Amino acid sequence: MADAGGSVASALDPAASTGMFEFRVGDCHLADGDLGETAAGRSAPRTGDATAVTTRPTLWTTLFRCKPVADFIVAGEGHSHGLGRKFGLFQLTMLGVGATIGTGIFVALTTAVPEAGPAVSVSFVIAGITAALTALCYAELASAVPVAGSSYSYAYATMGELAAFLIGACLLLEYGVSASAIAVGWGQYLNEALSLTTGWRIPDALARPPGAGGVVNLPAVVLVGLCLTLLLRGAKESTTVNAVLVLLKLAVLLLFVSVAFAHFNTDNLHPFAPKGLIGIGSAASSIFFSYIGIDAVSTAGEEVDNPRRNLPLAIILSLLIVTAAYILVAVAAVGAQPWTAFKGQEAGLAVILHNLTGAAWPALALSLGAIASIFSVTLVVLYGQTRILYAMSRDGLLPAFFRRVDPVRQVPRQNTWVVAGGVALLAALVPLDVLVNLTSMGTLIAFASVSIGVILLRRSRPDLPRGYRVPFYPVLPIASAAFCLYLIAGLPKDTYLLFAVWLGGAAALYFGYSRRRSVLATGAAG
Repeated sequence: MADAGGSVASALDPAASTGMFEFRVGDCHLADGDLGETAAGRSAPRTGDATAVTTRPTLWTTLFRCKPVADFIVAGEGHSHGLGRKFGLFQLTMLGVGATIGTGIFVALTTAVPEAGPAVSVSFVIAGITAALTALCYAELASAVPVAGSSYSYAYATMGELAAFLIGACLLLEYGVSASAIAVGWGQYLNEALSLTTGWRIPDALARPPGAGGVVNLPAVVLVGLCLTLLLRGAKESTTVNAVLVLLKLAVLLLFVSVAFAHFNTDNLHPFAPKGLIGIGSAASSIFFSYIGIDAVSTAGEEVDNPRRNLPLAIILSLLIVTAAYILVAVAAVGAQPWTAFKGQEAGLAVILHNLTGAAWPALALSLGAIASIFSVTLVVLYGQTRILYAMSRDGLLPAFFRRVDPVRQVPRQNTWVVAGGVALLAALVPLDVLVNLTSMGTLIAFASVSIGVILLRRSRPDLPRGYRVPFYPVLPIASAAFCLYLIAGLPKDTYLLFAVWLGGAAALYFGYSRRRSVLATGAAG
């Protein structure tokens, strides 16, 4: 297996075979003495080479050491105890749609419309353009580096270890907090369904977190527990259930759009942008977390067949479906009721249907669809977070606990338990608005890093096989990063403070634990 790994590494990374160790910040190239090609071979000079000298790397070089693309490929293909390839283009596309259509349209309209007014549709367009530009960048990197880990892995290949670790921390924030935010919204629609069918609602003390009028959000904990049960059964089973739920949620949204457009009132569109461009930008920033599905697709790089073809296709297809659905629902919603009615409105889409029709069944159908929809989003987001932890652990940056895979189910079982526990705790105790902005910050940072990564990888590895290439290079990646920075600027100041605290903690973990235990530092097999 070592010879096979070496031949794969040589074929994919010709520069690695020179063995010369030098560091150039511009192309993130490292070599430390005359070393072997993969991480496992870096710990010692080649035998028989009397001139080989092992030098101690400086702090600067350790922070910017990059993991060769060949090592990613070998790590993904060379382990019998790995995750295994289990699904194709359809399941992967549904994974992206499933991770995206959920809280952003079922729940977050109640926070976005009060900011942007009827112009929330423009906010979705701005967020959609940013996501589209980033999706093309994701498509290129996913086809070039088709492994688990998403933008963390891409950053490790292009920007260096410290940047990769911090971006990994952003992803963990993005996935963990968004799953919690999604779970918070699930309880709202569950209560609406219970009210329509039985006339009973879960008491606020058990249905809302502290700070939002309750003690604990028990429905959110139940939701995470259900997702945990399914994830532990295996990725194939999880993606099959997700595909069914995605088709159901699209049908429910089609029902909403049909009814809402039938009652469309143009008077509700005035004033179109009551808070001006600032309100539109602020709403676009807050709802951007709902495009997390783009990243979720790329976390499945080691579990999909023919990843160089299917990853970029699934990313682009899922984005097209999601953006069309978001804009249609947003326009229909603001045309169906005054924008001032959205503030504080729980289970908003179901309430709109009930008010428009005067009948319970359309609202009940939408509530049940939202329950299924938000379940699928939570399922996929939890899945994505476990795969990022798995990738970081395999690189030695996190404890081995996170990369242990159940040999029968081919899932990181202990990892999944930890993620579910953390998400359930957040969802039970933290209000939705705080979670949404933190998630958007993590998502935008990760997306901007992918856009920059395309440029860096084109410079350092122009020879690397790519199943897809970003058009209008380098204008498009630069525009993608610029749009991300624009949306970051629209987030509130307290989000910056919380995010800085999170990154500070991540940096402390890297310098205190990860830097010395990295596979690139120890030469251990990943």
